[in-house]
Amino acid sequence: MLTPSYKTILDIDPYVPGSTVKSNKNRSIKLSSNENPFGCSPAVNEAIANHFKYLNRYPEGTSADVRRKLGEVYKLDPNKIICGAGSDELITLITLAYAGQGTEVIYTKHGFLMYPITALSVGAIPVVAEEKDLKANINEILKKVTDKTRILFLANPNNPTGSYLTHDEIKTLRKKLRSDILLVLDLAYAEFVDASDYVRADELCDEFDNIIMLRTFSKVYGIPSVRLGWAYANSKIIDLINRIRGPFNVSSLAQAAGVAALSDQNFVKKTIKHNNIWLEKLANDFKALGYKPYPSVANFLLVDLGSPEKAQTIDTFLKEDGISARRMDAYKLPSCMRFTIGLEEENIELIKSLKNFNS
Repeated sequence: MLTPSYKTILDIDPYVPGSTVKSNKNRSIKLSSNENPFGCSPAVNEAIANHFKYLNRYPEGTSADVRRKLGEVYKLDPNKIICGAGSDELITLITLAYAGQGTEVIYTKHGFLMYPITALSVGAIPVVAEEKDLKANINEILKKVTDKTRILFLANPNNPTGSYLTHDEIKTLRKKLRSDILLVLDLAYAEFVDASDYVRADELCDEFDNIIMLRTFSKVYGIPSVRLGWAYANSKIIDLINRIRGPFNVSSLAQAAGVAALSDQNFVKKTIKHNNIWLEKLANDFKALGYKPYPSVANFLLVDLGSPEKAQTIDTFLKEDGISARRMDAYKLPSCMRFTIGLEEENIELIKSLKNFNS
């Protein structure tokens, strides 16, 4: 009888992505996966179309052009960057490199579900640190540190809460952690944050030798389907992860798309401007409807709808109206739903549908 390499694999609840629905109105408004409502830059579509003739060739193994362009745009050393098939792959590689059987991986209570999944996949023990007011708390995290702790995953801003720790808070956290614990700063939504006290993660990566920054092309750049993420850290961390990644882990289409996306920063600015306007407007609309939106610096709002039963009823009502949002049961927030900031007309239809529900 075949058995898994680690018994903890059987404890994994498979990740369930955001849904897409279509109602009898023959429409589908998807606000469940924090995707860019504008799609991607036209330059990306052109780059992919031009690359089809090279599909018979293996991709460049180190994603050199993407890393070079990332260095140019974000003012970083390309030699300290690694690319992956989405940041999901990099989370997996990091866990494989630094955790293992019987070790512990810390994440916060409402953190990204891939953190415990990847920990269990290598026989490690996921350890949950409590949050305070839906925000990561340094003291609660430090309480969970033991001699078995190897990795701390911290999404900043966090999905699905939209909250964040400041630069000073994260620096304080790092100083109180042992030097043999890897602090993984997952900044998937960083481009949306304009707060002056937001973390300058690249500076922390350069200052400390046990911090790695994760980033993605799936959110503000709008290309989640090609699977492209990247990480920045000191050369020793990058070298270790490079040793275990697949030789052709990032497709040539993804590399072409990434370079093109980075070349169109006007598209990024357009996305951020739209998000800033509607993040505030939708928060006010939810309040006017009697619901509780939590403060967010990302491209989504977490909204408390009053009770698990109310959240289920609203979810069903919206789906029947052709609108999909994200239930939060898996994140231990059963009274809440998460709503991606959509196009103007999509946001208007969402609020119109909720008004109909309330009437």
